[in-house]
Amino acid sequence: MKEKRILVCEDEDAIRDFVVIHLKRSGYEVTDVSCGEEAIRCWEEGKRFDVAILDIMMPGIDGMQVCKYLREHSKTIGIIMLSAKSQEMDKVGSLMMGADDYVTKPFSPSELVARVDAIYRRVSMVQPEEELTGDIETGPFLVDSKSRTIYKNGVPIELTQVEYHILEFFIRNRGSAIDRQTLIEKIWGNGYYGDDKIIDVNIRRLRMKIEENPSDPLYIRTVWGYGYIWGEEGEQ
Repeated sequence: MKEKRILVCEDEDAIRDFVVIHLKRSGYEVTDVSCGEEAIRCWEEGKRFDVAILDIMMPGIDGMQVCKYLREHSKTIGIIMLSAKSQEMDKVGSLMMGADDYVTKPFSPSELVARVDAIYRRVSMVQPEEELTGDIETGPFLVDSKSRTIYKNGVPIELTQVEYHILEFFIRNRGSAIDRQTLIEKIWGNGYYGDDKIIDVNIRRLRMKIEENPSDPLYIRTVWGYGYIWGEEGEQ
């Protein structure tokens, strides 16, 4: 059985020990460090992880900087940020920097493990069978299901695993309005504890990557009061 490798970077010993215990009980192989410098050192020494849990606020190299470093070196690693309620802008900032999710302190063990499990499923390419039904083209876009790559005008788009699944889902359901709850259940799984803001931030990131003018999108369009749609303009 493949080891489920996870990095926990948290400077508060009590919180870190709490997280490590419950992740190990859930079958994860855990490497825990107390600062951002150690987290980066682990990667530089050749250790690789499926998921990283990073505390936003740490002395020295903080979680935001570690998130940026990890995302620059891997588009596949799942990244979950730990934040305090007062760090709302930091949450959005970390998602824009490449994090996949965030958990607000204090949190329950079941909440954290559920969020880790959801991200791990994405990273491990465990997905419903219907998502594997061949390539698809629409307008300038090509979804290559085998390599899990999406191209625009023949050029691969640099996407995280979460971004890939969101964009693929839109393209395969082009022309249909999709509400936020459906997106959350499809990408993060049933029982997701977070709010739907994570969808909006990921959409913002995707628009920056695929739209000529992100503020006036042709492809991922907003359906006000409902969700989003891959519009007809994207099919021409």
